[in-house]
Amino acid sequence: MELRKGAHAPVPTSLLAVVFSWRSAHTVDAHALLVTESGLVRDDRDFVFFNAPRHASQAVTVDQEPAPGTARLSISLPRTEAEVARIVVSASVDDASFAELSELTLTVHAADGPVARYALEGIESVQAMMFGEFYRRDEQWRFRAIGQGWAGGLPGLAAEFGVTVDEPARAGVRGYPPVDSGPLAPSLRPHAPVSGTVSHTGSPVVGQRGSGGDSPAAAGPGAAAEPGASPRLPNAVDRYPLLEDEPESQHPRTPAHASQRRHSPRSGRLSGDPHDPTTRQVHSGVRPPALTRRVIEVPPPPPADQDTPDWHPDPEDPARLRWWDGQEWTTSSRPRYDDQRPRCPRCGSPVRRKLFGGHRRCKSCAAETAEFLDHWHNRALRTLHGPGTRSAEWDELWTALRFQRIEAARGRAVLGAAGLAHVERMVAFAFADGEVLADELDAFEHVVGELGLGGGVVDDLRRRMHRGRTLSRLRAGELPVLDTPGLHLDPEERVHLDLPAVHVKMLTRGPRTSEGRLIGSSKKLRFVGDGTGIELPWNRVVSVHPEHGTVVLAATSARGGATFAVTDPDYVAAALEGALRVAKRLVLAPGQRDSRSIPQDVKAQVWQRDGGACVECGDGHYLEFDHIIPLSRGGATSVANLQILCRACNRAKGARI
Repeated sequence: MELRKGAHAPVPTSLLAVVFSWRSAHTVDAHALLVTESGLVRDDRDFVFFNAPRHASQAVTVDQEPAPGTARLSISLPRTEAEVARIVVSASVDDASFAELSELTLTVHAADGPVARYALEGIESVQAMMFGEFYRRDEQWRFRAIGQGWAGGLPGLAAEFGVTVDEPARAGVRGYPPVDSGPLAPSLRPHAPVSGTVSHTGSPVVGQRGSGGDSPAAAGPGAAAEPGASPRLPNAVDRYPLLEDEPESQHPRTPAHASQRRHSPRSGRLSGDPHDPTTRQVHSGVRPPALTRRVIEVPPPPPADQDTPDWHPDPEDPARLRWWDGQEWTTSSRPRYDDQRPRCPRCGSPVRRKLFGGHRRCKSCAAETAEFLDHWHNRALRTLHGPGTRSAEWDELWTALRFQRIEAARGRAVLGAAGLAHVERMVAFAFADGEVLADELDAFEHVVGELGLGGGVVDDLRRRMHRGRTLSRLRAGELPVLDTPGLHLDPEERVHLDLPAVHVKMLTRGPRTSEGRLIGSSKKLRFVGDGTGIELPWNRVVSVHPEHGTVVLAATSARGGATFAVTDPDYVAAALEGALRVAKRLVLAPGQRDSRSIPQDVKAQVWQRDGGACVECGDGHYLEFDHIIPLSRGGATSVANLQILCRACNRAKGARI
């Protein structure tokens, strides 16, 4: 999902990979902060960065060997502790600013691929940025794209969330006073190389990555140095001293600027340059000004139905309605009327009642609405016959109606006749190759629901589609299993059909009929009647098809076939065909078609040529595709050999040419 600044999206509660990518030769460091509901970390161990690349809970890990042009974090949401409300993902750059990086993008990957992508635009000249955050909502995790920079660099960003930053101030650093000005200027103290990675509080030191050494790391102020080494500079204080008139609640944690870090081998250390003669200790009374932090604009909370674009009460002004576009609040708004007076849903003007009930339409909006619906109708027809009712274009149509404050019922009324013709076409296309698939039935129900269609014609089409789906499932081998007590069955034999039937035997003096029971099982077909009986193993049966109210079975021998008159020959023929296919292992795979299949482009050409109506009587209902020369007589499935007939004309034609 593509995100914009302030947008959010759900993410799976699993192991995720957060990848920063850019196009330049610069190096970007990725880091994360695990904060509580207070907006602060619990302690400095909740800051995961290149000095501390793995959180104690294993919830966040920094990849120390990412691919060139990328930085990577591994975030395990299931391992995140309950106290952690948000995981802030950020990054910093030392030798440049983010404005110098092109195509800066953050991508959140799950096990099955990317789930969110945020391409940053309009980046300011800063060296540290908060790209986004993972947060809990309704017992699920979501990701919000932020893209906010800090003028104070990485120390300023870390201190904002309560991380104790320990780095000596430098002379000449932007925002700091000169070191040799004024009576309180600190003195320069020589010191030995610093190799420690923790402050005197036990927290990670945020600052410059040094080359590392083996000098004492835990030495406090005044600790003796090794022979031959210069005295060590004591750790800088965690906070600058309070001024006399400054309350503690307003006192900032003011670390040194992140631009004073320099790159060195990834030894996992951040410290001041031990050989920089400008490095000085911060004394009481010398306090640099507070870091200038860029204000994060927290968007208003989304509406309850945040997936559907619509008008909702403005969270910043309850007296107005504001347009929510499905991802964020827009600037479009209009007044909200809470009184009980009947008003025009489009402009909000009061409307008058009709003499015999109901309300009149707003005259000022009637012409505009009619003109809009005229263009909307043409666009809806193109979408209906093209991408369909499950496409993004179809959703945009109804979004446009809601934005214009036009009732959905008026849109459905405009599409009524065209929608009915469309479902007729769908049914004809579904039955063209003799079987109705599950997705065809589902598409039919979806279109009927989207267009709000009803009535006798639609009910009959629905019954036809459901029956066609039932017969298709029987032919595919999805057969019922019946309990037939008193009938002797072979081992592992199952009965799928048991119903009254009449055996029709053609003799020279005419047909002879015998009443009895027709039983179809997984191994054979039986007919049990008064004084007669027939058994046909499936390996002797060639085909099963309905014909003029009967079911005809063709066998391998000339006299081995049989004809049965039944109440529902289509159902019986489909069940017997399914049993035959299962016995001979001829069941079609899901979605596979047999030789009766008609390609979609051929159907469309025939439908357009015949005008979507029966070529014999001109009826537009209950239409079917017919082979002019039947398949049984060698007819081809082509545009020239196909025509559209209504059900009655097709039954009358039968297998005749």
